Amino acid sequence: MSASNESAGRLPAAPRPTPGLGSISRAASGRVNMAALLVLPALVMLSVTFFYPVGKIIGRTFTNHTGTQGNALANLNWFFSEPTQITILIRTFETSLIVTVICLLIAYPFTYLLTIVSRRWLVLLLGIVVMSCWQSILVRNYAWRILLRDDGVINSIITFLGFPKASLLGTTPGVIIAMCHVMTPFMILPLYANLRNIDRRLLTASSSLGASSSTTFFKVYLPLSLPGIMSGALLVFILSLGFYITPAIIGSPDNSLISQAIVAQTQKLLDWGHAGAMALVLLVCTLVLVAVVATLTRRRLERVGAGGGRL
Repeated sequence: MSASNESAGRLPAAPRPTPGLGSISRAASGRVNMAALLVLPALVMLSVTFFYPVGKIIGRTFTNHTGTQGNALANLNWFFSEPTQITILIRTFETSLIVTVICLLIAYPFTYLLTIVSRRWLVLLLGIVVMSCWQSILVRNYAWRILLRDDGVINSIITFLGFPKASLLGTTPGVIIAMCHVMTPFMILPLYANLRNIDRRLLTASSSLGASSSTTFFKVYLPLSLPGIMSGALLVFILSLGFYITPAIIGSPDNSLISQAIVAQTQKLLDWGHAGAMALVLLVCTLVLVAVVATLTRRRLERVGAGGGRL
């Protein structure tokens, strides 16, 4: 009886106080400040090593003039009025596109193999890919210079098979071959990051519903691997646009790319204005390309989300 009276006279427990908007905003601002501190070293490094040099080059594009003083767009007018420079720019984009396509054709089946082999073979094959990146790029290019000579190994194989000798050293095909060797790992790694996360049960479900192997690949596997293809292709293409070492060692002035032309303007002619104009045009073309690819990728992902995961 006393226990019931005691429980009846006990006041109800006060509700636990909920955090106010002020404490939530303070916690959010603390996270923002911590994120800013973590990003600050990268921003400082980018400012010193990228933004400042790019700003100097862009500034010289509009201020340095050869001979008499011209207007701010004199160097850009020179670039677009010279057929040789337009030819070099087009050759650079064509070479980069060919290198990207060849690297994709080489990397895609190899990366697919990485997703189905045992762990031991995976470590071995991935180790070969990573170790190729550790080797000096100069050593690899000079090795290709030896292989591509008229009396090199490649021409020896060609003549052994009954074909006439091919002049590869100092030509665009020779540059493409050497660049593909250098760029293929940059296609394999992002592609593998995408292919390894594809649920293979989707392939089994497609086969169980009566789809053939080719239908399963083109309707299921290939669409799921498009993000990896696009990221790897964009990385290889952008790196190829500004590649200098391989075209300089394997190629020749007759088939130079825009990187070689920029170096010639700065080191031989000491014309920083013309070099800045060429670099600015290449930078703008690259940014436009990245923006287009990002827009297409975002629209595709939006369509996938709107269609309930349907590609």
